[in-house]
Amino acid sequence: MISKLRLIPHIFLSFRYISVSKILNISKLYFSFIFSRKQVVSHTNTTPFFISIEPDNFCQLKCPECPVSLKKNSPKHYLANENLIKIIDDLKSTLVHVIFYFQGEPLLNPDLPKMIAYTHKNNIYTSLSTNAQALTRKKAEELVRSGLDKIIISIDGTTQDIYEKYRRGGNLDKAIEGIKHLTELRKQLASRSPLIEIQFVVFKINEHQISEIKKLAKTLKVDRLSLKTAQLYNFEHGHELMTSIDKFSRYKRLSNGKYAIKNKMQNRCQRLWNGAVITAEGNVLPCCFDKDQKYTFGNLNSNNFQTIWHNKKASGFRASILQNRKQYDMCRNCTSK
Repeated sequence: MISKLRLIPHIFLSFRYISVSKILNISKLYFSFIFSRKQVVSHTNTTPFFISIEPDNFCQLKCPECPVSLKKNSPKHYLANENLIKIIDDLKSTLVHVIFYFQGEPLLNPDLPKMIAYTHKNNIYTSLSTNAQALTRKKAEELVRSGLDKIIISIDGTTQDIYEKYRRGGNLDKAIEGIKHLTELRKQLASRSPLIEIQFVVFKINEHQISEIKKLAKTLKVDRLSLKTAQLYNFEHGHELMTSIDKFSRYKRLSNGKYAIKNKMQNRCQRLWNGAVITAEGNVLPCCFDKDQKYTFGNLNSNNFQTIWHNKKASGFRASILQNRKQYDMCRNCTSK
């Protein structure tokens, strides 16, 4: 469900982030990907046009399928604002989009509005995804004033009893109140941004509330409602959270009774050329599906991004994907074709 009255102007406003250098880099990335598939030496002077930056690596909630919840006693890390500045200064000529999210809850980093503002000032589109438990009126005002372009708020239930079955430790009313703060302040400050999106991950436990979440999104006057498929660990033998609605399941049941990802997995993944992930600790990862950080290319505390992204480990990983993508467990649970 999309409000075209706000989405269309938002798309046009997004064109301001495009420049000649960024278009040239995107073109190089495309041809680098094509040539690599044909085993031809590709460009080494490229950088991704989008990156996910993790403001912190912890969360207030205990969602059962979240790696943050599954890791016990892991040290907490914040991404320092000065480190964010270094990343942006290094990549600003080619970066189109920065996503302030990976595993942790981004609003728990007190410097997040500063980070967004600095990124926005450098002509880069910004977005973040949050559970909105810390989205107070003050925080909402800071986000609107920061120039944030888009915010995704996770609401996986329209009643507290259903919502907390997955968002364990969360409060539905807090999330709804956070959305109201954003819509009110956006109007009060005469701002066209951020675009506000509710994300509803469809599980077995909440699939009966799809019609209700549509009504709630309309009542809250958000700009977009996204119904998402759930990524589940250990899905091969089925899972209690797996939805019964085929349209919203990323898995299919095979003749032997086991489950597999629906899309046909080919030995390619353009995402590895176009984007990357930077964790709160400074690790550079191939993509957001590397939730357990198994395939780290390097750390920004010891090298700059360009060096890490083109080192032997990174180049070798991308080359191995083109040979046998199924060898990586994270790829076997990925919807990218």
